[in-house]
Amino acid sequence: MSDENRICVGALGGAFGVQGEVRLKSFTATPEDIADYSPLTSEDGQRSFEITLTGQLKNGFSARLTGVNSKEAADALRGTRLYAERDQLPHLPDDEYYHADLIGLEVYDTGGAHLGQVKTVLNHGASDILEVQAPGTSATVLLPFTLLAVPTVDLAAGRIIADPPDGLF
Repeated sequence: MSDENRICVGALGGAFGVQGEVRLKSFTATPEDIADYSPLTSEDGQRSFEITLTGQLKNGFSARLTGVNSKEAADALRGTRLYAERDQLPHLPDDEYYHADLIGLEVYDTGGAHLGQVKTVLNHGASDILEVQAPGTSATVLLPFTLLAVPTVDLAAGRIIADPPDGLF
């Protein structure tokens, strides 16, 4: 399974209790749907897990993973990111994107000037924010990922056309 065919859908936060359950944070639009995308793999692809949600927690779920039967085994997975194959995930409408599809896209303003490249996509609750790395520097700019600030996303061409607020870049 290649990296472009995998999407990060969750992360493990260590043990929940002493019976091998784990704390699971879901990155899916409907958080409980993460279990429907099983089996999920670790980032290196070496481990595969079937997931059964067992409860709701403040920032996610408690869950059972195949092959994880002790607190120690669950704690050893702390920080593990979980990936699903792209074809396991639903197809998105034209105006929605997986974060993995946006990372690496080149960003241009409406006049064609190159602003940089999407380094990562952040979400702190309200909406997504694109972290754009300016060309030839390590400096980044946070661009709101709204229709007003980002009117065009062209995945086929590998670029985003942005109309950033004045003074942002």
